[in-house]
Amino acid sequence: MDTDEIKTAIRARAEALGFDAVGFAAAGTVPDGREALAAYLGAGHHGGMDWMARRVDERASPPGLWPEARSVIALAISYAPPGDPLALLTRPDRGSIAAYARGHDYHDVIKPRLKQLARWIAESTGAGVKVFVDTAPVMEKPAAEAAGLGWQGKHTNLVSRRHGSWLLLGEVFTTLDLPPDAAGTDHCGTCRSCLDACPTAAFPGPGQLDARRCISYLTIEHKGPIAEEFRAPMGNRIYGCDDCLAVCPWNKYAARTRELAFLPRIELTAPKLADLAGLDDAGFRRVFSGSPIKRIGRDRFIRNVLIAIGNAGDVALASRAAGLLGDASPLVRGMAVWALSRLLAPDAFAALAELHLATEPDESVRMEWRGGFARNTGKPKRTARVRRRVAS
Repeated sequence: MDTDEIKTAIRARAEALGFDAVGFAAAGTVPDGREALAAYLGAGHHGGMDWMARRVDERASPPGLWPEARSVIALAISYAPPGDPLALLTRPDRGSIAAYARGHDYHDVIKPRLKQLARWIAESTGAGVKVFVDTAPVMEKPAAEAAGLGWQGKHTNLVSRRHGSWLLLGEVFTTLDLPPDAAGTDHCGTCRSCLDACPTAAFPGPGQLDARRCISYLTIEHKGPIAEEFRAPMGNRIYGCDDCLAVCPWNKYAARTRELAFLPRIELTAPKLADLAGLDDAGFRRVFSGSPIKRIGRDRFIRNVLIAIGNAGDVALASRAAGLLGDASPLVRGMAVWALSRLLAPDAFAALAELHLATEPDESVRMEWRGGFARNTGKPKRTARVRRRVAS
């Protein structure tokens, strides 16, 4: 077969494996991201994702990662949700989970298919191949744009005229010299819906993302307490955030995902915050088995749930938060304090402080108690003794 025939055969094989978009780029034509990555890291916009600063030369371009690579095969599967992904934001007693995480872990879906495709290419042509999902140092979105799958929108994610903002990406690098497809071109125009939709103003400008302000980063990657300025804007978003993706006008052309593994699991469609707050480690692992949510661990997840409970405005949920004041994790205890400071009257909050503050060993949790009193104004005089203890 000549290279055009090989390319046609690869595309057909990829589509048969369930990929919704397939594109080809010469490895050397994928834009070198070294300068942009250096600027991003220099501004500190990566937050605590220190792994981004490692292997920069490899991450900057396909040849930097694998010098023998001649072509990049960019592949994508649509996870376009069956309904409005923002619908749960109006139901504060429920937890809102990003659409991609409501089904099965996409790594477990995409990587085996990439391996099948790569194995077939190697067996059919004798070429060298390597496969990558987002766990490797690959600048996936520039590679996908170079291969014609779409373009990076102002929200920094890939946008497709056919699939909107709902694509999950993977790549096969190969030593084959394959005819490239035309690179994607920008079709955002003057639209800035995604930028304006962000609840925490995480976009310094079009195509720029400060992860430190992004709810997806805060609820997933960030390991410690979430800064107070972001807690109220989080609302009931307990894992990720779809706001900037969901408002993209190109989504109107996206058909619902045909990948059954990405359809929402029943237990993740509209989970009750009250139920989620009661999960211990074993329960968390059981509920989120096979889900990407399992990767952040129980304590970070319950931190997110407690922030949502604090934002719910439902005093009935206070007992769930109060039940976590003795949790083994200071991260959980601290967010339980914050939630209760939002839900309880000053007297009730002061009574809990009497019970728990004297024996609280963690300074970050003690700071949450102090902050809780600062938020409660007009407290009756009999809480003054507790206020003095908190301030000490």
